[in-house]
Amino acid sequence: MKHLTAPLSRTAARFGIDPYILALLATVGLALLLPARGAVAGGLGHVMTAAIAVLFFLYGARLSTRAALDGARHWRLHLTILLATFALFPLLGLAAEALAGPVLSPELAKGLLFLCLLPSTVQSSIAFTSLAGGSVAGAVCAASFSSLFGILLTPLLASLLLGGGGAARVDAGSVLTLVLQLLVPFLLGQLSRRWTAGWIATHKPALTLVDRGSILLVVYTAFSEGVVAGVWHTVSALQLLILAGFCVLILAAALTLTQQAGRRLGFVRADRVAIVFCGSKKSLAAGLPMAAVLFAAKDVALMVLPLMLFHQIQLMTCTVLARRWAAEAPAASDPTERATPPAPSAPRLPHRVG
Repeated sequence: MKHLTAPLSRTAARFGIDPYILALLATVGLALLLPARGAVAGGLGHVMTAAIAVLFFLYGARLSTRAALDGARHWRLHLTILLATFALFPLLGLAAEALAGPVLSPELAKGLLFLCLLPSTVQSSIAFTSLAGGSVAGAVCAASFSSLFGILLTPLLASLLLGGGGAARVDAGSVLTLVLQLLVPFLLGQLSRRWTAGWIATHKPALTLVDRGSILLVVYTAFSEGVVAGVWHTVSALQLLILAGFCVLILAAALTLTQQAGRRLGFVRADRVAIVFCGSKKSLAAGLPMAAVLFAAKDVALMVLPLMLFHQIQLMTCTVLARRWAAEAPAASDPTERATPPAPSAPRLPHRVG
C-alpha cells in the first residue's frame, strides 16, 4: 500500500499541499457520496468508541507516570485552557452573533454562539498536540477537564446567553461514559507500561496512523450524520459561504489569542502547543447531543450547522499547523516523556509556537 501512496504524497508535497489534507477532503467526499446510514452508522459509532478507547490506552502506555502526574499538577496550564474555552470563546461567540444577525437567520446566528459555549475536543486535541511535539500529558488532562466541566458549564452558559428552548439537563450517564471511554483506558495504559512501553517505543509510525485515523473517522462520521439529517440542504450556497467565513474568523481569533496568551504568560513551547490545540477547539461529539437537549427539535439542525462547519475547518487547519510545528520543533527526546517544567520558573519564550 505504501508504494502506491508514496508517489501521490511526493506530488502533493511538490505543490505545497499537505497529503493529509487530501485524505481529509477525500473522507469528506466519501461521506457526501456514501454516508453511513442505519445499522452501518450504528456500527461505525461503536467502532469509533472502541478506537478512542484504544487511543487513550496507547496514550497511557506511552506516557511515563511521572510525566502524567506533572501534567495533572500543572494548574496554570489547565486554568489557561479552561478560560480560553469557557470565557474567551463565549465573548467571541457573542461578537459573532451580533455581526451575523443581519445577514444570517436567527438560528444560524445563535448556532455560532452555541458552538463557542462547548467544551474542547479530546482525541483530536491530544492527537494534534502529540503530532506537533507538545505536552501530551498536559493535553490529556486539560482536554479531559474541559469535557468534564463542559457537562455543567455549557448548559449553564446556553441557558444564560441563548435562553435554550429546553431544560438544560446534566446527565450522570454522560459523566460515566466519559470516565469509561477516556480515563479508564488511560489508567489501564499507565498500569500496562511495564509490559507495553518497549513495544510502544518501537512502533511510533503505527501510533501516528492511529492518531490520524481517529481524526478521519470523526470527520466521516460527522459529515455522514449531516448528510443523513439533511442539514446541508436547508441553507443557500451564499449563506453557507457567509457562515463558513464567520467560522474561519472565530477560529483565527482563537488560534491567535491562545498563542499570544501562551507566550505572554511564560509557558514553555510544549505547553504553548497544548494551549493552542486544546484551547481553540470545539467538540462536535459533545455539541450534537447537548443541542438535542437544549433546543426545540425543529431548530436543532440549523443550530448545529455552524458547529459542523467549524469542526471540519478546525481539523483541517490544525492538521496544517501541527505538521508545520512538528517540522519546526527543535531536536529533542520524545516530548511525551518530558515532564512539564513548573510554570513560575519557565524561561522567556521566542516569538512563535514553533
